[in-house]
Amino acid sequence: MHEIAVSREVKNLGHHNAAALIRKAAEKALAAEGIGVPCLISVMLTDAEGIRRVNREFRGVDRETDVLSFPLNELTPGAFDPELCEQDWETGAVMLGDMMISIPACEKQGEEFGHGFDREIQYLTVHSVLHLLGYDHVDEGEQKRQMRAREKAIMGDAD
Repeated sequence: MHEIAVSREVKNLGHHNAAALIRKAAEKALAAEGIGVPCLISVMLTDAEGIRRVNREFRGVDRETDVLSFPLNELTPGAFDPELCEQDWETGAVMLGDMMISIPACEKQGEEFGHGFDREIQYLTVHSVLHLLGYDHVDEGEQKRQMRAREKAIMGDAD
């Protein structure tokens, strides 16, 4: 139903199962948020330097990060309205936006947190999809608590 387009900016990143894991996690997040219309999401897999370059260019932060999200719409968390969204003129699908994921960061964090690469890339995908749907965590307040609660629910984590 949804089109989750995954591409690689850098060859030889390994983890050839990454695209399937990303699609599975994005579908799960969209379903959990009750998104019943076809959506488009573009995902770019990159290395540490690639994500650092984009982080510097678009956010003015000259450091590596794990995931970047670029929503196309200004949405209210938990209140998705497709009428407020950009739509693909050919298919009518809602264009949610783009994300960029660092494969090396997934490897490192998966090891650090003890849950491995597969779970980490799925978590970062869920996190980014929530950003595309209007969730944010700019402070340590209610927005961050709301976003973390949705992440846990979607990932099936117990409190």
